[in-house]
Amino acid sequence: MRVLRRGDGGPAVAEVRSTLAALGLMPATTGEAVFDAAVEQAVRAFQQQRGLITDGLVGPATYRALRDATHQLGGRPLAYMVSAPISGDDVLTLQERLLELGYDAGRPNGVFGGQTEAALRNFQRDYGLTVDGICGPETVRALRQLSPRARGGRPVLLREQERVRRSGPRLRGKRIVIDPGHGGADTGIAVGGVTEAALVWDLATRLEGRMVATGMEALLSRGPDQCPDEAERARFANDAGADLVLSLHADRNTSPHAQGVASFHFGTGNGATSTLGEAMAGLIQRELVKRTGMRDCGTHPKTWDLLRLTRCPAVRIEIGYLTNADDRARLSDPAFRDVLAEGIVVAVKRLYLLGENDQPTGTFTFADVMAHELLAKG
Repeated sequence: MRVLRRGDGGPAVAEVRSTLAALGLMPATTGEAVFDAAVEQAVRAFQQQRGLITDGLVGPATYRALRDATHQLGGRPLAYMVSAPISGDDVLTLQERLLELGYDAGRPNGVFGGQTEAALRNFQRDYGLTVDGICGPETVRALRQLSPRARGGRPVLLREQERVRRSGPRLRGKRIVIDPGHGGADTGIAVGGVTEAALVWDLATRLEGRMVATGMEALLSRGPDQCPDEAERARFANDAGADLVLSLHADRNTSPHAQGVASFHFGTGNGATSTLGEAMAGLIQRELVKRTGMRDCGTHPKTWDLLRLTRCPAVRIEIGYLTNADDRARLSDPAFRDVLAEGIVVAVKRLYLLGENDQPTGTFTFADVMAHELLAKG
């Protein structure tokens, strides 16, 4: 679809206006099909609620999220469609309800995948329903009638922490997908002869070398001349059975004064989150800020496809602003990219240590990581 913006008109704009009005984000209107200032403001409010880029434009991601928001549990049958997975707020509600009842539906991301189907089948089997993996009227009634086994807490957090605990503190055997953004003809941000795609590709190869040295299996999501979309990158990680995805990017801003590092994990902003992704983002953020002195732009939940569609925790790291002269100069220095790579590897190690035998932020070195791996092997 084409990107809709202020000044546009037509049936697609009318649909957007109607959806925003139904969500209570703007007054209901009749027959208007103009993308005006009120629509832009409502779109920005919706994007902020949904963890999307708040630009006031309706592109594919925002349009999908608007469509998803119109679905309520019980309004349509839900099932696992391998070639075209069903997504929507009704799927999110189903996942959250199954989790409350003690069934492992995976991360509540609003996408009906294989893990959601398995949890639904287990629920149907336990409660004497037709075990077809389809959430129809009979299953919806049962879900609404039953009291949850527990309220509050974060069951996904407990399950994810247990998986990490069982995998052990050693890095050997961990499968990490390193995702250098853009690629091929898409250079990403380009300022003063420096391109985002080239920078993150170089950082990715430095990170790959260090990870392989520790015994991790590091996989690059693309080649130097390729630029898969986010859904394809997520599919690559899922097919590879990745334990973790690290996506590397640089940022831009209309102000040349904007600078710093930021990390992003899956989260809707209203409670649904990748708990290990959130933890990983925090560890990376603290390590990079401490080691580089870059401005701390924080960690943030987002629903970008790479974060939403991966089954394992995923983190996107914006390693500086190429539109800022200081950040651009530092990122252009290979020695600085070595510092970034070491900080990211140490952050991954901290995730699997679960706080045991740890050291203060910024003091754990790559040599320490290697020594820890040798001791763990012994």
